[in-house]
Amino acid sequence: MVAPLRVGIAGLGTVGAEVVRVIEQQQRTLAARCGRTVRVVAVTARSKAKKRGIDLSGIKWAKSPLAIATDPEVDCFVELIGGVDEPAGPAIEAALAAGKSVVTANKALIAKHGLKLAALAEKHGVALNYEAAVGAAIPVIKTLREGLAGTDIHRIYGILNGTCNYILTRMEQEGLSFDECLKDAQRLGYAEANPAFDVDGHDTAQKLSILASLAFGTKVAQGAVHVEGITSITPEDLRAAADLGYRLKLLGVAVRTPQGIEQRVHPTMVPKSSSIAQVMGVTNAVTIDGDGIPPITLVGAGAGAAATASAVVADIADVARGILTAPFGRPVGKLKAITKAPMQRHEGGYYLRLMARDHAGTAATIATRLAEQDISIESIVQRQPERATDANGKPVKSAPVPVILITYATSEDAVRRALQAVQRDKVISGRPQVIRIEKN
Repeated sequence: MVAPLRVGIAGLGTVGAEVVRVIEQQQRTLAARCGRTVRVVAVTARSKAKKRGIDLSGIKWAKSPLAIATDPEVDCFVELIGGVDEPAGPAIEAALAAGKSVVTANKALIAKHGLKLAALAEKHGVALNYEAAVGAAIPVIKTLREGLAGTDIHRIYGILNGTCNYILTRMEQEGLSFDECLKDAQRLGYAEANPAFDVDGHDTAQKLSILASLAFGTKVAQGAVHVEGITSITPEDLRAAADLGYRLKLLGVAVRTPQGIEQRVHPTMVPKSSSIAQVMGVTNAVTIDGDGIPPITLVGAGAGAAATASAVVADIADVARGILTAPFGRPVGKLKAITKAPMQRHEGGYYLRLMARDHAGTAATIATRLAEQDISIESIVQRQPERATDANGKPVKSAPVPVILITYATSEDAVRRALQAVQRDKVISGRPQVIRIEKN
């Protein structure tokens, strides 16, 4: 008989408790698939008295994550605490050094210290599995690391944050403002009380840096990601996108270019006909473009206790099977330092929304500045809003007029230079809205 895999879990929040529940409920299935039983033998959390709706009788309660990590009766250490420092980081290092395989859902830790941890796992001949760190139940890590090991990938992009996708979906479908949708997302538990990490794009950036490493064989470099959030998006932008045949999504995009690896997170217009445009609400999706294969799009729940626990248990099952794969798809020593493609060299189509002053010659000035940078216009829409009025209810003659431009492929640098010139000419008011377009 093969000995059971003895699992120790640090962190019993909604995900940790669900992992315990799933392992208990799926004992027979796991044993059949893995060729051995999987048992939770030790757990720890901040509060032992908290009601979690799971049976912990017969399971040892450890005094700390480090105690589980160094417990000789634990074979696989599962970290579900979060954070990049104490206690998660040191506990994972201790577990790997003690020859234990590690399973984690900690994207921040993998993005910041993943290379060091991977090297430690390789040194001691154990697994470092982190499927749940990106996309939860979507098996994108396994797809990149194993399923597409023989494919040369040239682009990976996707919706990696359910909070942002939910907000943009509600804004589009109901014509609500960003602030209104954010408040509703917080009420429903889709957004944190302080939502900046999500809506400013940093959560997506951490996940993208991990995916880029797996896709291109480079070292994880979160600092190489250009990041923009969705706080500037208005219902007007979403209406314009719909009218022009696009849908607006916050995308993380990593692509191989002649200048290096381009990694960027920003609001993006995607054709309504694309697979990624159909992904609504809190759902996540990742599309992979590689040589010799049509684009592959993986869609599923990117967050939530059940989805995340599913990925964690799948990683534990791989440990039980004895599957050992380099954490980033190849040995750490063979990962290349990333060559960052300058964002100003990015090329593609652009959506521009300008609040043009209602003066003679404004349109000609804008057109001239774009032409100076060799920017060609694919389409132009001028929207006539209701006339603004003063305090006495009289029309204000010089109210700015929204002008929406879609450009043919051009460079980021050219767009920025043209808009700076337009602003110096004082023919527009406010800040121009600039949204990149991602083709299929």
